[in-house]
Amino acid sequence: MATPMEQFTAMVQNKTVSVIGIGVSNRPLVHMLCKAGAIVTARDKNPVEHPEELEALGVRIVTGEDYLKDLTEELIFKTPGMRFDVPELVSARAQGSTVTSEMEVFFALCPSSKTIAVTGSDGKTTTTTLIAKMLEAGGHKVFLGGNIGTPLLPVIDQITPEDFVVLELSSFQLHTMRQSPHVAVITNITPNHLDVHKSYQEYIDAKRNIYLYQHSDDTLILNRGNEVTAAFAPEAKGDVLDFSYEGSTSHGIQREGDMLVLVNEGVKTPLFPISDILLPGHHNVENYMAAILAVSRYVPVSAMQQVARTFGGVEHRLQLIRTLDGVKYYNSSIDSSPNRTMAALSVFPQKVILICGGKDKGIPYDDLGDPTKLDHVKILLLTGKTAPKIEAALLDACRRRGIENPIPIYHYEEYPDLVQAARDLAHSGDIVLLSPASTSFDHFKNFMERGHLFCRLVQELQ
Repeated sequence: MATPMEQFTAMVQNKTVSVIGIGVSNRPLVHMLCKAGAIVTARDKNPVEHPEELEALGVRIVTGEDYLKDLTEELIFKTPGMRFDVPELVSARAQGSTVTSEMEVFFALCPSSKTIAVTGSDGKTTTTTLIAKMLEAGGHKVFLGGNIGTPLLPVIDQITPEDFVVLELSSFQLHTMRQSPHVAVITNITPNHLDVHKSYQEYIDAKRNIYLYQHSDDTLILNRGNEVTAAFAPEAKGDVLDFSYEGSTSHGIQREGDMLVLVNEGVKTPLFPISDILLPGHHNVENYMAAILAVSRYVPVSAMQQVARTFGGVEHRLQLIRTLDGVKYYNSSIDSSPNRTMAALSVFPQKVILICGGKDKGIPYDDLGDPTKLDHVKILLLTGKTAPKIEAALLDACRRRGIENPIPIYHYEEYPDLVQAARDLAHSGDIVLLSPASTSFDHFKNFMERGHLFCRLVQELQ
């Protein structure tokens, strides 16, 4: 039987192949294609860093505004953030090209019989990380990939049927997927990425692909406290497990006081106290619930509890950066939607100095502007293109409620000025929280670059 790499080679050898988007994640794919004997063209709207590395492999590089011109290669790997229906891709398909993605090919070739994938609007990365850590604590070999970790297609020959593959999948990756994992987890769904998706329904439908192609022996894990995800249950082909911070379940996990309890057809199994979980906030309890359901058949309770007692969180997610003169500075740059920001605010018992704003992705900020939600905010520091939108939502909500003196609001163009302002306005005992409620793409490559800059600026404060 051919190995996955042999199958891949047979798929691409001597074929013309185009790779669209030459960031860090796609470079290993380019190397893999060249090694397999493909004739590769690398395309990107922006200049490619270190082009000499690719040129040495014989790769043709096309950049600039016309980077999709003459897209006639036999096989096209599109970047996840590119819509499938851009005119150039439609035309290429009509002329006989096959359009795919690294993740689609990985799913087609992956030898693991234990794939677990997580999607959702919020909590994906934390939940995916928890699943991987619990499996590792239970003694299993785990390959972590998708939106986090490293690209898995180049190492596919290292994966055995007994290994676990744990993936975080975005709506962009799922939009054209026609295969589903053995265990699918959906943390929640709220409006998001409407700057790319044509409608909220299209965004929802993209998420549905994580389970639509499952089989009868597969498992779907849903947040029954989220109206959208709860409605998916009747479509499931296999077993359905559910969770929610509030309420009970007959087949899943629930909270009884401070105890997490696994429920299987009415039979209850106490797991461990919620107070064991280091990560703050109700939303992180739900992330744990989802992760526990994903691994409950594979690891003992002791492995779950070990992770709860030791895991301090993922970088850029309520990450404590520094305490300076009694002021705590937190980096939660991953918070790219109002829902994420409201969840982050709910963690703290006191009002915080909130840093917000970034690129607009077409989602409403009405909920964030609700004064009852911003009761958690002492001072609001705004930046980026969504700053006026966030302020307008707040002021409009205040006017409707007859509130004359809303919280102080300040605008800043640059992050150094923003961080210095937080330093000047904060007093001992205050919390400064970066939780943008917006994407980072107005000034940064990604939320990580935004978070790293914030952390550096905070560390440099005198």
